Amino acid sequence: MRVIARQGDTVDVLCYRHLGSTAGLLERVLEANPGLAAQGAFIAEGTAVDLPDLTATENNPAARPLIQLWD
Repeated sequence: MRVIARQGDTVDVLCYRHLGSTAGLLERVLEANPGLAAQGAFIAEGTAVDLPDLTATENNPAARPLIQLWD
C-alpha cells in the first residue's frame, strides 16, 4: 500500500494511522523504502511511502496464538 506523508508524519505515525499497529513494522517499512531513514525522524510532506501488506494474523491480534506461562 502506498501512502503520502503529511506534515509532521513519522514512520510510526503512518503505520499506526494506516495499519493500526507499529509492532515490528518500522524495520519492514524502512527496508521497503530505501533512503527513507536518511530524511531523519520526520518524513517530508508529500513523500510517497510503501507500507507492507499485513496478513490476516498480523492484522488481527485476536487470531494470534495465546502464549500461557503456566498451565
